Amino acid sequence: MNSERCDLLCIDAPRAEGIRGALPVEEAAREAADRARALSDPTRLVVAVALREGGELCVCDLAWISGRAQNLVSHHLRVLRSHGLVSSRRDGKMVMYSLTGTGLALLGAVLGGYAEPAEAKV
Repeated sequence: MNSERCDLLCIDAPRAEGIRGALPVEEAAREAADRARALSDPTRLVVAVALREGGELCVCDLAWISGRAQNLVSHHLRVLRSHGLVSSRRDGKMVMYSLTGTGLALLGAVLGGYAEPAEAKV
């Protein structure tokens, strides 16, 4: 007897088909999993939290805040941007980064209640 399997085969076909129809197509599921994996790296997670706290920051600030080298932070920002979690804009000679709505939502899901934004803390 396996505690993770039913002892009786009983499929509620209409309900199961309704749920199956609500599942994302393979490509959408793959993209969502890739976005989630983008936050699985500790450096990217720290950078994303810093962006949530700071709103919009340049690589120099993010490197100092995270205690990592600028070239490493820049590499991780490219990964986050390629998955749509971070956006960038040029401001003169600086490039400013911020979380997208998707990045903010995914970061919240990954962190759960662990770390709330600074302005929410009382």
